Amino acid sequence: MEVVRRSGEIFTRLVEREPVNGHRPSVDVLFDSVAKFCGNHAVGIILTGMGNDGAQGLLRMRRAGAYTIGQDESTCVVYGMPKAAYDIGAIDLQIPLKEITDSIFNKISKLNIYEKT
Repeated sequence: MEVVRRSGEIFTRLVEREPVNGHRPSVDVLFDSVAKFCGNHAVGIILTGMGNDGAQGLLRMRRAGAYTIGQDESTCVVYGMPKAAYDIGAIDLQIPLKEITDSIFNKISKLNIYEKT
């Protein structure tokens, strides 16, 4: 899945491509498209999971101005994906799972998500 911009609006679409990082679907594909089309009007979250899918895409989101959150090790079943993102500097804030929702709402309340970019 990826996001695209058409006529000034953001849409999601499903695409069938070769695997990325050995995965299909790959969260890196989604995160890359969010970085490209949403930039600083986005919040990216990476949760428990094995491997490193999503780490590079989340880093590209952060570099594009998105606010990025990673689930902390103490609340992960598998700390692979959040750790990979944390290790490369892709995460603005690493917090327990139960705190992520409040963090998202706090950040979104400060964004003008309806502003056209």
